[in-house]
Amino acid sequence: MNFGLHVRVGAGYDETIAYAQRLGCTSLQFFSGNPKTYRVGAIDAPALERFSNGRKAAGIATSAIHTSYLINLASEDPKISNGSLRLLTNDLRVAAAGSVPFVNTHLGSYGKRDRSEGFAQVVAALETALTDIAPGVYLVMENSAGAGQLCGGTMEELGALIRTIGHPQLAVCLDTAHSWAAGYEIDSAEGVDRFFDLVDREIGLDRVVMFHFNDTEIPLGGHKDRHWHIGEGLIGLAGFRAIAGHAGVKGKTAILETPGEEPDDVRNMDRIRSLFA
Repeated sequence: MNFGLHVRVGAGYDETIAYAQRLGCTSLQFFSGNPKTYRVGAIDAPALERFSNGRKAAGIATSAIHTSYLINLASEDPKISNGSLRLLTNDLRVAAAGSVPFVNTHLGSYGKRDRSEGFAQVVAALETALTDIAPGVYLVMENSAGAGQLCGGTMEELGALIRTIGHPQLAVCLDTAHSWAAGYEIDSAEGVDRFFDLVDREIGLDRVVMFHFNDTEIPLGGHKDRHWHIGEGLIGLAGFRAIAGHAGVKGKTAILETPGEEPDDVRNMDRIRSLFA
């Protein structure tokens, strides 16, 4: 696998690459802009090309853009849904300019509306975003923790989106903390086997191009998005060891979104690499 972290780019792309290289990353994830605003800026193609060249020189094989936290493709408010689609399509263009293969996005919440109506809207938005997607770029849907009316909390719903849209560049990212919070028991070899069997049946393992490896202290099925350090939460070392031994993760990209600063990042990266060694 290619392992990496979600890294800050505020200090510039060179510092971002240096940080990832210092921690031994072979992948990384970043926000292309401010994740808490609907505003999009002009795409700086020369800077993104330098970023691409720098990643290659540093041995960073894969990378991902994480879209804004504000994205809600399921919202019944046109201002929010249209703004969300604009953010998503902008990130897809940034990815193309910077040779970033994955654009990872949350799908949003249906709110008080009927789920089938919201599902149809999400399908239409994803189809629009995929219309002009560049070759080599994948639109990656991340599973949610399944709280309330969140979209994408079950493997069945993610699989239904894949099948309904049928586009070869639509893919899935599985977050371990979200999976646990949604009720998937992945703290043992037996639970991990059941989970991957379901993923393969509903989505197809070939469609899972990324993982977010995060532990969590949220109880199983607690439906809250809270990340914790690898092996120090309820998934635990046994769960991540079982994931490491499963064929479903081979050759994929894994991003850690664990909390803290550099010492925490070092500890988490060392721990996940040791489990996969």
